[in-house]
Amino acid sequence: MPQGTPENHVIDYRAAEQLLAARDPRGAVKLLDEVVAAHPENTAARLLRARAFFAAAQLRAAELEFQLVLEREPDNAFAHFALARTFERANRPEAARRHFRLAAALDPRPDYLAAADFGPTG
Repeated sequence: MPQGTPENHVIDYRAAEQLLAARDPRGAVKLLDEVVAAHPENTAARLLRARAFFAAAQLRAAELEFQLVLEREPDNAFAHFALARTFERANRPEAARRHFRLAAALDPRPDYLAAADFGPTG
């Protein structure tokens, strides 16, 4: 296989999205490893890789990747929410609560508010 080109990286990114949707997170991670290595500044690729790590139950890798995304985009509500889910799954409820609340504060979507446990009750 030839060395990755920007065009190949776009193709790999799109293929990784499809693999994740098809419940093959490990396959997605493999494709995204090269994309992230070639474009470490690409937050979208890192976010997709974090989601793939989470789906593959690689919680520590997911946590590190979501945190890296948040260093670059501290107002990324989805990244906060996904990091909170990662902490929740790792049985770290206090860390999860903090990020659920940040997600809800940044984007008051009903699912974020419900997870943050300070939205309307009903």
